[in-house]
Amino acid sequence: MAQLDRLLEAMITNSASDLHLAEGQKPKYRIHGEILACDEPELTSESIHELLSEICSTERWQSFLDSGDLDFAYALGDKARYRANYYRHANGIGAVFRLIPSRIRTLDELGMPPILRDLAQMRHGLVLVTGATGSGKSTTLAAVIDFINSTSCRNILTIEEPIEFVHQPKKSVIIQREVGSEANSFADALRSSVHQDLDVILVGEMRDLETISLALTAAETGVLVFGTLHTNSAPKSIDRIVDVFPVDQQAQIRTMLAESLRGICSQTLMRTKDGKGRVAAVEILVRTTAIAAAIREGQTSKILSQMIAGKSLGMQLMDDNIQSYLEEGRISGETAYLAALDKERFIKFAPVGHG
Repeated sequence: MAQLDRLLEAMITNSASDLHLAEGQKPKYRIHGEILACDEPELTSESIHELLSEICSTERWQSFLDSGDLDFAYALGDKARYRANYYRHANGIGAVFRLIPSRIRTLDELGMPPILRDLAQMRHGLVLVTGATGSGKSTTLAAVIDFINSTSCRNILTIEEPIEFVHQPKKSVIIQREVGSEANSFADALRSSVHQDLDVILVGEMRDLETISLALTAAETGVLVFGTLHTNSAPKSIDRIVDVFPVDQQAQIRTMLAESLRGICSQTLMRTKDGKGRVAAVEILVRTTAIAAAIREGQTSKILSQMIAGKSLGMQLMDDNIQSYLEEGRISGETAYLAALDKERFIKFAPVGHG
């Protein structure tokens, strides 16, 4: 048993989502959104090198020492899987371990809007799940893929870095490829996917022009593509995709996006009022003729009003969802203010020093 396994096992018993290790500091857990130090000694250069190298292959460890960055998944027997990120910092090296639940939760269990099931049943097009790091994008997408896998006979490919949730084939054929070990890059895996007779592709991260361009092309040519972005609202997600491209290509990309986009789910995780868990606030955009026209014409400022008008189609704004949690007493006013996109709306709840 690796020395690190003891700290990883304690994550399960303490309901921690993340373990933070940094040279010169005590190990820390994130529990229901709060960072708490462990009752452990500070990590020295020697102790952290020993902890981190022990669970790594020689090749991976050397790769980290050369590049100063490493992402991979680590399994603690049958108990749990973790997404590991190793990094260099000013005082040495560090790592973050994210606990990946052993069971994939359903969309119902996550409290996700029913419209996500409709988007999952589309035959082609692009669906984006967006939010900051740690906002639950991977968990939502795993639930969507599991829903498709459980209800339809389709050929599904996931491209991830690293593979987090492991899917077993149910009604569908499901292939999972890890960037770094089974593919050189997201773009490479997407390029070769053209010959794989696919119905659904999950792109773990749409981070560069080539990956985004290939994902849009796949969505246009009869595949349902799910992708993630680090944006906190639906209109910003559209701008982010367009802005990746050179100015002379942006009109063409807006046209492609207007045609292929099916929906956007933006989310953020908030601490519950009782401090015993977290709840996801979600913004939903569903493509309509008016929204497609606004994307094509580069008028993303018009999208917000279209989303407000589209409630009957399953659309909702992030701040409206936050407001409903506040009214239900599930979150505090301060949490609502800190999570809100429009701070003015919740200004009376601003903590001292904010607003």
